[in-house]
Amino acid sequence: MNLKISGHHLEVTPALREYVTTKLDRVLRHFDQVIEAAVLLTVDNHREKDKRQKAEINLHLKGKDIFVETCDEDMYAAIDLLIDKLDRQVLRYKDKLQGYAHHAIKHQGDTLSPSINEQPAAL
Repeated sequence: MNLKISGHHLEVTPALREYVTTKLDRVLRHFDQVIEAAVLLTVDNHREKDKRQKAEINLHLKGKDIFVETCDEDMYAAIDLLIDKLDRQVLRYKDKLQGYAHHAIKHQGDTLSPSINEQPAAL
């Protein structure tokens, strides 16, 4: 997996870089078909003080791209929220990939038609 961590109006310190990589390991534990991840950490001059720190990620999976962004007053809290949202979306995508296994019609025939031994109820 290629991981790119960049900052906008923010210096990406080794502590932030390590925090993001350890949190992304949780997502990779659930779904290992990640091709590339691009994380952008920004500090904006919003009027709302509680939404200044913004974290966003663009995750390129096999067959799909997932984009998630969060805002918070603390960068570490924004990263935690980001990983929580990303984990939910990756698990949803994984369930969607694995959940559409259908059985053949010939194996479902027993449950669709009534048994020969059963008599229809008399009215």
